[in-house]
Amino acid sequence: MSEAMRADARRNYDMLLGVARQAFAEQGTDASLRDVARRAGVGIGTLYRHFPTREALLEALLRSGFDGLRAKADDLLESPSPKNALAEWLLAFALGSGTYRGLPESVMGALADDTSRLHSSCEAMRHAGGRLLARAQETGAVRDDLTTGEMLSLAAGVSWAAGQSRARTEDREAFVARLLEVTMEGLAPSGG
Repeated sequence: MSEAMRADARRNYDMLLGVARQAFAEQGTDASLRDVARRAGVGIGTLYRHFPTREALLEALLRSGFDGLRAKADDLLESPSPKNALAEWLLAFALGSGTYRGLPESVMGALADDTSRLHSSCEAMRHAGGRLLARAQETGAVRDDLTTGEMLSLAAGVSWAAGQSRARTEDREAFVARLLEVTMEGLAPSGG
């Protein structure tokens, strides 16, 4: 009987994630959790047993993307061009931040709130990007007074801008890449 319960609980977990992914894609990160539970065919209590907060649900949805960003940063540390490595990582970060409407705000909010269920995942991602920034700063490719938090705020802002109405009519990736290209030029040291 407990095996059936475990299998049933796993099905509920997977169903909730699938429905939440779809609901967040349609309505953004503020989608109704009650509606997610209803669409998954479970009660709201079941949703909260698996995901006690909206941030816990977001963390489960975003975990593989965060892991991918950390792995990408590790790989890019070996790049011959620290500035290009940073730009490539920031593009991946900005594109990932645009997965759901409202996600840039959620990520930046979680970075500032160490009680958020998203905080540790976001902090590990910030650390990964910070290593790339430090390497670019050490080579003089990026101004040395830029903090990792400021850099992520800029990339999150680019992601947010790409989610606005004008950007939705264009190729989103090209639009984000163009905004980040301009941003990277602005991050060059003065006189360099």
